[in-house]
Amino acid sequence: MTEPAPRLLTTLRRTPARRLFVRFYLALLASLLAAAVLFGLAHLLFDPAQAGLAVRGPRMHAMGFVALLIAIALVVATGAYPVVRRLTLRLERLQCSVEAWGEGELSTRVAVEGDDEVARLAASFNHSAARIESLVGAQKTLLANASHELRSPLARIRMAAELMAQQATPAISAELRRNVSELDQLIDEVLLASRLDAAGVALPRIEEVDLTGLLAEECARANATLDAGTYCVQGDARLLRRMVRNLLENAIRYGAGSKIEVRFAAESGSGLRLDVCDGGAGIPTQHRERVFEPFYRLPGCPEAAGGVGLGLSLVRQIARHHGGDARCLPNPGGGCCFRVTLPYAH
Repeated sequence: MTEPAPRLLTTLRRTPARRLFVRFYLALLASLLAAAVLFGLAHLLFDPAQAGLAVRGPRMHAMGFVALLIAIALVVATGAYPVVRRLTLRLERLQCSVEAWGEGELSTRVAVEGDDEVARLAASFNHSAARIESLVGAQKTLLANASHELRSPLARIRMAAELMAQQATPAISAELRRNVSELDQLIDEVLLASRLDAAGVALPRIEEVDLTGLLAEECARANATLDAGTYCVQGDARLLRRMVRNLLENAIRYGAGSKIEVRFAAESGSGLRLDVCDGGAGIPTQHRERVFEPFYRLPGCPEAAGGVGLGLSLVRQIARHHGGDARCLPNPGGGCCFRVTLPYAH
């Protein structure tokens, strides 16, 4: 926690020599004083006549004076650089740590050096970062546990719905099954997302996965065409299957019955590129990044269309856990393509 204002002011008044602005001010004064002393010594010791400049005229005298000033400036700059660099280097390290923390590395901490404003800022940042990491961890644990505990009541609801369906009309029976299935999918995807968050960047299982074979199985299940080379990746087969299945189910749901094309090939270098394309209505440019946000739906997309809004978020999450990424691109033939890049397992 940050210090209360009166206490902080008292601390600063007691230790003025440790204030950062005082140190900068003193470094500036020392540089100016050194320049003045050097200039005075040069003025006293430099004799233009002895150097032969007085005979050659005022122009040569002026050139010698300018050279003297340049030499003094170089000496002062050389002496002041280590002092100023030492003061600013800690700010650069603090900046790098804050940027890393902002990119999601919540365990990042800053080394507390010295006893000035920068040191107190680093200590405050460490305290705040630890508190936020603790709160986020507690939230992830709560979400994972809650999702797991919902399994038992969901099973009872499904059983009750099946019993009620025998006495209900076909329309009501179908609606009950759809709602239970959607709730089951929501719990499953929330549970998986929370587990991935809790695991950080570490994968549950690492093995060599024949992604081409996995794609062939899922494409046959979804009646999609596949154009692929034979490639393997390092990762978790269960998560990769979920990623592929979510992409295909999204194409089926929003492809308006169009043909689904899957292309899997090597990129230049050591990467692999997986494209899942459909010929549906497509996604406007301003929404292509937002569709990867949890629970985001396109404007005008009704809940009856299916999906819980976590499928594409999980696709990107799984891709990044495998060292890749996912993005949405326009399909040249109409519709949209979802591209996943993954590192190639040699």
